[in-house]
Amino acid sequence: MAFDKIYQYNFPTLIRFGAGSSSELGDYLKKNALHRPLIVTDPVVSQLGFFKKIVADLQAKNIAPEVFDNIHKNPVKSDVYKGTDVYDAAACDAIIGIGGGAALDVARAITLRVEHREDLFKYDDLIGGDIYVTNDVPHFITIPTTAGTGSEVGRSAIIADDETHQKKILFSPKLLAKIIFADPLLTMDIPPAITAATGMDALTHNLEAYLVNMEHPMCDGIALQAISLIRDSIEKAVHRPDVESRSKMLIASLMGAVAFQKGLGVVHSLAHPLSSLLDTHHGLANAVNLPYGMRFNIEGQEEKFKKIAAALSLNELSGEAVVNYLFDLNTAINIPHQLRNIGVTEAHIETLSDLALADFAHPNNPKPVSRENFKQLYLEAL
Repeated sequence: MAFDKIYQYNFPTLIRFGAGSSSELGDYLKKNALHRPLIVTDPVVSQLGFFKKIVADLQAKNIAPEVFDNIHKNPVKSDVYKGTDVYDAAACDAIIGIGGGAALDVARAITLRVEHREDLFKYDDLIGGDIYVTNDVPHFITIPTTAGTGSEVGRSAIIADDETHQKKILFSPKLLAKIIFADPLLTMDIPPAITAATGMDALTHNLEAYLVNMEHPMCDGIALQAISLIRDSIEKAVHRPDVESRSKMLIASLMGAVAFQKGLGVVHSLAHPLSSLLDTHHGLANAVNLPYGMRFNIEGQEEKFKKIAAALSLNELSGEAVVNYLFDLNTAINIPHQLRNIGVTEAHIETLSDLALADFAHPNNPKPVSRENFKQLYLEAL
């Protein structure tokens, strides 16, 4: 780090973390004179007991929530437009995102759209669209139910085009939640396969953020500590969950999203096309590609990989030891090692490679990634 330069650091918002914290939602809404929130979630979460209890608790406090759960597993623009129509029709005064990354992304995008009614993708950060986010936005609250994306602390939403499947980034500091209720009890009933996939998503965020070539020692420290927390807790959270393991995974997920304000890298650019083209769960796509992407990045980053190996408490401090650990971890939590086991065929490789090259994540990778690199990585993982 050069100490003759000026750096700028930005960190997120108010977080209420701990078992039972979600029960504070109703009192918080009343304190802020919010009486008709739009709750954005997904069709699975909306049927779960804890979600119904949250809604009932709000109603008992004379708050009238409107629920919108008509969203895709990998959200698209039309989801956002439909949710905004519900917000308008119910005359809502706040937006609450409850769920995993998809629900929180749609909730954040609706938060943007309420007072910004031009084409949603005009606000795409990749084309400088953030400069058009000029109006105030509704009061926005997030409640995560998975330990993976860390979207609860983000300032951006990733939304795909319905037709081209290309992902866009909607970004603005205005899109930070006013408050986050991070309650590990809400993650207790998540099934093992989803716990595994989302947990590996959190690990991918922290690994890629740490490797990004940007001077941000606070994010680097957060990422390494989160990697250690995941090492300590992910297998137990998958196979024998308790409040401690779920809490460690939830805070590590949140930390990953703080850390990746530095950027992400090659693994996310490999994973995003699987979600948009084949509707693969984002965390699962990251998990399968992670060892291959990390191996690609070892050259030139040997010292950083030694620190990652130390954070993972490995006996050998090397990049190859990290890669071997990742393969072993996937085995331990029942994630396959090959893309063919999650529906990818050789016929998909060319299209996937085109989409990966167009993806927004890899420009932050510590080494350049060409289309041929993407193709070879896909073939290696196939």
